[in-house]
Amino acid sequence: MADTIDLRREALACLLISDAAEKAQATRDLAKRAAEQSVAITNDAIDVPLTPGRPAKPELVAPKDVPRRRNNQTTGHATLIHAICHIEFNAINLALDAVARFADMPRAFYLDWLRVADEEAKHFGLLRDYLQADGFDYGDFPAHNGLWEMAQKTADDTLARMALVPRVLEARGLDVTPGIMEKLKGSGDYRAVGILQLILEEEIGHVAIGTRWFNYLCAQQDCAPAATFAKLLDANFKGALRGPFHLEARREAGFSEDELEWLAAR
Repeated sequence: MADTIDLRREALACLLISDAAEKAQATRDLAKRAAEQSVAITNDAIDVPLTPGRPAKPELVAPKDVPRRRNNQTTGHATLIHAICHIEFNAINLALDAVARFADMPRAFYLDWLRVADEEAKHFGLLRDYLQADGFDYGDFPAHNGLWEMAQKTADDTLARMALVPRVLEARGLDVTPGIMEKLKGSGDYRAVGILQLILEEEIGHVAIGTRWFNYLCAQQDCAPAATFAKLLDANFKGALRGPFHLEARREAGFSEDELEWLAAR
């Protein structure tokens, strides 16, 4: 009989891996094993560091210091794809961190975020393959750490994490990806368009998972989801979130009409 998987601790082991490709493969392997073996969800506190394992490169710089993602004869679309690849690498860590860090959630919570980690690892692999086909690799260009900084801010608050990472930062991908795809189509880069189309479709599901558990926690804490979301967003982003918003994708991802109206009004 196959051994039982201690899912939270195995997710932590993946989270601590520094090599990006190794982390992605270990995450995919864990998801596959979890589908085939018995899975145990422990509710004890686990010491999860605030900084995950990550490679020495890319160099992390302030957002204003990230090179402009312009197409040119030397790099083509590599700087743009690298920026998205970095987001997907961070997203692997974010999903693994959710599994390892947050105790006392229903079993489905951990299986949901393992699924997200698996799909983010798949996205990372597709984007890295694109870079390598063009003579580049993940780590070749500087990147910023904004996504992980919000993870650190919400490390002690599951509700805030569900509100602000999947439903704000990751949801921005739903808003901006269609425009990026149109530009890539204009350049004839249908290989990149195909990758981004898959990512967009699956990211809707990831944001929906964030919405599901945000609403669950609001019900547990007896607070109104729309008002709580607005309060958390204003407290942490100081009105910086701007449209346009992909309302249909956000609707598919579980945003309520009250939330969409509030966002549109901004």
